[in-house]
Amino acid sequence: MIERDGKNYVCKLDWAFEIIRGKWKAVILCHLLEGTKRFLELQRITCGVSHKVLNEKLKELEESQLIYKKVYDENPPKVEYFLTPKGKEYAIVLKEIESLGEKHF
Repeated sequence: MIERDGKNYVCKLDWAFEIIRGKWKAVILCHLLEGTKRFLELQRITCGVSHKVLNEKLKELEESQLIYKKVYDENPPKVEYFLTPKGKEYAIVLKEIESLGEKHF
């Protein structure tokens, strides 16, 4: 067992998966690998995710330092989401897993 931030994990793999665990985080990361996205654009391409859940997952990814949220000083506010270097590393690996899924589906 290892401990980080007050939580116990079986191993570092368990900890790494904790960051992207759930239905939507990996999907969001893969879409952001294609480029910067705005909130409604992400909601549109992740068919089925509610406004509330998408907002929660984006906040969690931002807290994990996988994405960066840029808010422009405009009215109405313009917000864009980008991958951080750490997020890009995760997204590249997730794309490889997606390729395996396509190959063996």
